[in-house]
Amino acid sequence: MCIDLPFGFMCDCPSGMRLVTDTHCEDVDHCLDSDVCDQICGSFDGSPACECQDGYELTAGTGQCKATGAVGHVVVSTHEGVMWMDLSGSEQRNITYKSVSQGPVTALNANNMLYWTSPENDVIYRMSLDASDHRPAVLLNASIGVQGLAVDWIHELLYWVSTSTHALHVASLNDSKQRQLVSGLSRPSAVAVQPLLGYLFWAESGASPRIERASLDGTSRISLINSSIRSPVAISLDIPRGLLYWADSGLRTISRVAFDGQHRKMVVESNGYLDQPFGLAVFESRVYWSDQFTKSICSADKHNGNMLQVSQRLGSVTPAGLVILQPLLQPAGHAVCGISGEVCLSVCVTDLFSKKPQFICSDPQQTNFDKDVLQSATGTPLPDSAFSWILSLTVIISLLLVGLVLWWQRSEFCASRSLSLLGDVTLKESQDPLLLSKLPVVHEQ
Repeated sequence: MCIDLPFGFMCDCPSGMRLVTDTHCEDVDHCLDSDVCDQICGSFDGSPACECQDGYELTAGTGQCKATGAVGHVVVSTHEGVMWMDLSGSEQRNITYKSVSQGPVTALNANNMLYWTSPENDVIYRMSLDASDHRPAVLLNASIGVQGLAVDWIHELLYWVSTSTHALHVASLNDSKQRQLVSGLSRPSAVAVQPLLGYLFWAESGASPRIERASLDGTSRISLINSSIRSPVAISLDIPRGLLYWADSGLRTISRVAFDGQHRKMVVESNGYLDQPFGLAVFESRVYWSDQFTKSICSADKHNGNMLQVSQRLGSVTPAGLVILQPLLQPAGHAVCGISGEVCLSVCVTDLFSKKPQFICSDPQQTNFDKDVLQSATGTPLPDSAFSWILSLTVIISLLLVGLVLWWQRSEFCASRSLSLLGDVTLKESQDPLLLSKLPVVHEQ
């Protein structure tokens, strides 16, 4: 709301909201403001009460959530191959020795599959970490200038952005199908996906740097960040808290924002290890990044940037893309299917490679469910809402036809009855004495 002053005016916000950038109001979130909890934040006697998602344990008195089960590891792309290390950096080894230019890297944690590429060539590689020989294989030929990769672990899709096509692309992880989803981008630099909510994010670092969000089919675009941003080179998601983190090499900062574009905060400022960031990841209570200027892997508290740790100095090796391998980072669950915002309780089938990309929620009672047929551009069954509408229209048309037939039969009956009555009247008129007098007389013998 606007408040008039003796000289000019000022903006103010209703109770429970606060003013940001002097002109906009946003909801006050005490949990994000206090940054006490790593994940779920509630309230108990007016104070924040922290909880953790399934698979994590709450550290008493700290609000930190530690993953249980599998130990997390960092995978980094370098010009000497792909490197694997533990989170502390005390153990490391090369898992490929293919000399390629360093580039973005991502993973599908469910089957320990790694994907990476280089901006200098058009090949996207894949490699199973469970294989004994760790031999890379070609997944597909994309385009040169790939700057970011992201895996949709629910629908098994791979997204990437390319500076040569100025577009965001998608491909199936199970075959070679691919297509452009969003075109006309200035200088796309990074991509991330949250399939459970149906969100796709990307960053641009060109003449008009920004971070945008869309549905998984590329529609419903909105701008999350378009001011006080210079060169976003990497983005990563904190799924439990619903936050997007980005590294800005121009400002030498790491910042975050909520998925709806609110609650922006700078987390890490220039500290000597943010001169040339490339990769970015968030796990537990820390944010991790690779820095090409200092040739190091670093981490800091994801809430405020404190407790900086240089996990690994790589010497002459220049790091690039970075991903953390831990199954909890890609949680299972029912996902939003398409742009409707409704969670699909059965199987959400993708059809991104026909003329119009779409997501189809299959009928859970359909016994002869054929995923291959649904994925094809033809023979796609209608969703429940369309089927119900067609069925209702069919019933209405049938009732109209029955009514029309009954009306026609009644009309025919009335017409025949009228003719019969006319016949009786004619017979009576033939007995008129004037007419009878003209008839010949017949005499009886």
